[in-house]
Amino acid sequence: MNKTLLTLLLATPLVQAAQVQPQPPVQAAPPQAAPSQPQVPATPAESPELRAQILLDRAHFSAGQIDGQYGSNMKHALLGFQKSRGLAATGKLDPQTLAALEDRQPVLATYSITDADVQGPYRPVPESMADKAKLPALGFASIDEALGERFHASPKLLRELNPGKDFNRVGEQIIVPNVHAAGPIPPAARIVVDESDRTLSLVDTAGKVVAQFPASTGSEHDPLPIGEWKINGVGRNPDYRYNPELFWDAKPGEGKAMIKPGPNNPVGVVWMDLSKEHYGIHGTPEPGMIGKTESHGCIRLTNWDAAKVADMVGPGFPVILQD
Repeated sequence: MNKTLLTLLLATPLVQAAQVQPQPPVQAAPPQAAPSQPQVPATPAESPELRAQILLDRAHFSAGQIDGQYGSNMKHALLGFQKSRGLAATGKLDPQTLAALEDRQPVLATYSITDADVQGPYRPVPESMADKAKLPALGFASIDEALGERFHASPKLLRELNPGKDFNRVGEQIIVPNVHAAGPIPPAARIVVDESDRTLSLVDTAGKVVAQFPASTGSEHDPLPIGEWKINGVGRNPDYRYNPELFWDAKPGEGKAMIKPGPNNPVGVVWMDLSKEHYGIHGTPEPGMIGKTESHGCIRLTNWDAAKVADMVGPGFPVILQD
């Protein structure tokens, strides 16, 4: 966040990836399976776009929030994947790309709602920074939002996949994207952020892109600082210090505020501090807007993509910002 001071807390993220471990299709569910153990649904209702988005997520060429719709983020994800595999760079779902994406694992799984899912706690997130500062944590506003973040999906998509299902009933079985079947990201040597297509890429020593994520990358008022920088450090679940004097779009009468950690914190669940003062790579409370809206100069990713990148970097890691 441009010209924003952050207190970095090196703590465990509030958002933990659910360990989805689908089983091969069987005639009947194993008697010993725990209620919360995800399994492959018998009749997955998947569109080609939804299937591709889940496979892209597992291949670490993210289309951002999974919604089953072909849009700009999905186009750039396909382009990045195609280039990395030496395929024709069309940005379209062609047979060769789908074949290269195939990892022989189900794209959908079933998940049983747990008591912890239902209990939350959940509370509405206020608009103003002053009201946000009154909360002990910036957690999820609803179970739909929490499940969407866990499975990298829009709440709307989850509802469409589960008509008539009660997300607030413990034991309810719902269909979810099987995003947690991904393998590890290959080692990377640098980060490259490209303003032209609003992506952040992890690149290896040979110059090959091994992962790519959609990003919001600045604005006319707060442009991306083009150049070569380094990661100073990584803070998980950071507090956020808001100073309206540093924001051109601050509302009249706003004062300074300290915002507590959580997935709805203005910088999400992780902050990667750059050697360019006041700039960083971070998460977001609005995953559906990544790659579609502007930022205050920083590089903004979905919380789950930011967490992936944070796992790959450390102090001194090179970052190239280009247009």
